[in-house]
Amino acid sequence: MTYVGASAETDAPRFGFIVSRQVGSAVTRNTIRRRLKAVCAEALPSIRGGASIVIRVLPSAAATDYATLRADVVRCLERKASA
Repeated sequence: MTYVGASAETDAPRFGFIVSRQVGSAVTRNTIRRRLKAVCAEALPSIRGGASIVIRVLPSAAATDYATLRADVVRCLERKASA
């Protein structure tokens, strides 16, 4: 998973997900996207307002379970918050 963040002029944080066809079938891509939405909804209180967050999913994420995906996203968000 690759993380890219940038500031925006909005009050609430915004999320974008890039899940290419290389990740798998439409069912697989949508499952990963739904998991990412759930993880980001959990992390929402800890994210500062006005942040625009884009998460690009790599093909290896297709074989990743929810707990590992969640840990990766949280680690990336914490790393970005401390920078």
